[in-house]
Amino acid sequence: MTTRRTKDDWTAVALRALAEGGVAAVAVEPLAVRLGATKGSAYWHFPNREALLKATLERWEREHTEAVIALVETETTPHGRLRRLFGLVLEDARSSAVELAMLAAKDDPAVAPVLRRVTDRRVGYLAELFEAIGFPPEAAGRRAVLAYSVYLGQAQLMSAAPHVVGDRRELLEDTLAAVTTRA
Repeated sequence: MTTRRTKDDWTAVALRALAEGGVAAVAVEPLAVRLGATKGSAYWHFPNREALLKATLERWEREHTEAVIALVETETTPHGRLRRLFGLVLEDARSSAVELAMLAAKDDPAVAPVLRRVTDRRVGYLAELFEAIGFPPEAAGRRAVLAYSVYLGQAQLMSAAPHVVGDRRELLEDTLAAVTTRA
């Protein structure tokens, strides 16, 4: 008996493929092989590869931005939310692979608007946290860009040279101190 694959199954495997091989890896035939499904299963859920890619990018946005923010919002203080946010994103090497694949595909017409929307949302959320900590709006915006840059740099290091990163707990503490200390 063949297991019927869902849209969720397809976008999950496509997201893993995206992390491993970039946007080009989101192709119906190799994904079908991974799933043990037919290409027809993909086309039952998505009219074409572009629709599958779009659904996968939307899943990435939901899971790697909106769901993370919702989880962070369960913390009671702005400092606690910032600590939780950095703790979550600096620990997840799998997520970093997706981030790097998205950045590498920044000019892809399907990726560009989603990447821009996600970047704006993340930097905006960080700015809100820094304002809640007590930074004036302009300074909070600069801190948000700095903090997001640290995250992207960390993702690159975890991918290219994980041995350089060292103890992630110490890095977390140093990062928090650097972005929250007033000059």
